[in-house]
Amino acid sequence: MTFANKFAAGAGAVGLSLFAALPAWAQEAAPAVAEAAAPTPDKGDTAWMMISTVLVMAMIVPGLALFYGGLVRTKNMASVLTQILAVAALAMIMWVMFGYSLAFGGDANRFVSAGKWFLEGVTADSTVATFTDGVVIPEFVFIAFQMTFSAITVALVLGGLVERMKFSAVMVFAIVWLTIVYYPIAHMVWYLGGDDASTGLIFGWGALDFAGGTVVHINAGVAALVGGFIIGKRSGYQKDIMAPHSLTMTLIGTGLLWVGWFGFNAGSALEANGSAGLALINTFTATAAGVLFWMLTERALGHKGSLLGACSGAIAGLVAVTPAAGNSGPFGAILLGAVAGIVCCWFVMKMKPKLGFDDSLDVFGIHGLGGIIGSVGTAVTMLAALGGPAGDDYVLGTQLWIQIKSVLVAILWSGIGSAIAFYIAKLVTGGRVSEEVEREGLDLGEHGERAYNY
Repeated sequence: MTFANKFAAGAGAVGLSLFAALPAWAQEAAPAVAEAAAPTPDKGDTAWMMISTVLVMAMIVPGLALFYGGLVRTKNMASVLTQILAVAALAMIMWVMFGYSLAFGGDANRFVSAGKWFLEGVTADSTVATFTDGVVIPEFVFIAFQMTFSAITVALVLGGLVERMKFSAVMVFAIVWLTIVYYPIAHMVWYLGGDDASTGLIFGWGALDFAGGTVVHINAGVAALVGGFIIGKRSGYQKDIMAPHSLTMTLIGTGLLWVGWFGFNAGSALEANGSAGLALINTFTATAAGVLFWMLTERALGHKGSLLGACSGAIAGLVAVTPAAGNSGPFGAILLGAVAGIVCCWFVMKMKPKLGFDDSLDVFGIHGLGGIIGSVGTAVTMLAALGGPAGDDYVLGTQLWIQIKSVLVAILWSGIGSAIAFYIAKLVTGGRVSEEVEREGLDLGEHGERAYNY
């Protein structure tokens, strides 16, 4: 059972029942009475999911904030930290109000859910199903776990727009994008309805996405690429030096992202079991491969192996293994991390400068491409020959086509929806800061403060 099955079952099959016959005490010859008993959440699974949720939160603030912040120039550090903190907070409020409703709230159609607006009807006793029949976790825990996914996805997009986009434009974009892009894609990939007409489009095809290769990484990567074209390049791009101001901060952010990713991937098992353990070790091995093969590719391209490259390779490996975390053996995860490290490095160092677009922190080059590699490659890592969980009836060609179709839908939906969101933000706020503010830095120009006061 895939991550998609798990999420879909969690949203669409709440409250599985166990039946037991009750003896008729003190009544002779009375028939036994059948009474439904709701399953009780296991405290170990619940504790693990709460920890996983907090780990994913640590990926956003401070993890992603420091990773991105260290990569920009000193004059823009505080603006990056502020943007990520603010959009994450906004995403959480939106998720509770209507995001969960549109993604997992109840049967509607193949593109969105409907129901549980403002979490109406959800109580401390509400549960959602997991991989195992009769095993459940509290619905509030599931909601919180998924809430962190929506928050980090919209925050990822900002890496392609740093150092030039207005804070107000960032917030307007986030509202529109989460509503018309993220929630529908989450539904399409992870929701199982009561019938084919209400089951998510991509889930209905049988796509494999354990922890968000399409929903999170391709989605964010394509959005950042589209936004880069609509908002425009930074002043002085490919002319001025725009080196990272603190690789130390970036390394700290990388470490926090890697640690938090264990909640992201292993937590996606929804239980503290062997599937979580498999995702755990795959998150180690794919990331390690990404680090090493990015640095090897740097050398092959005539450069020295760098700390920036090692950090970028780690993220590329993490991204690539996300959809395959529970759909691969450790060796398959190593292959995905290696391929992502090589391809993403080549694209960032060779192709992006030739194409000339300004994806500031390589959100598309790492998350977009890495997500595509992982999502398509998951069909291959499923093979038993590579240590994957595929059975004798597994047909590689069929699954490969399903994965490719899913990637294409995610790219098109995110591309079109992101363009709409960025154009609305640009129309309402102007989109980007003035040239004067860009020269001075967004820290002072947008927020009236500096990250560093010497």
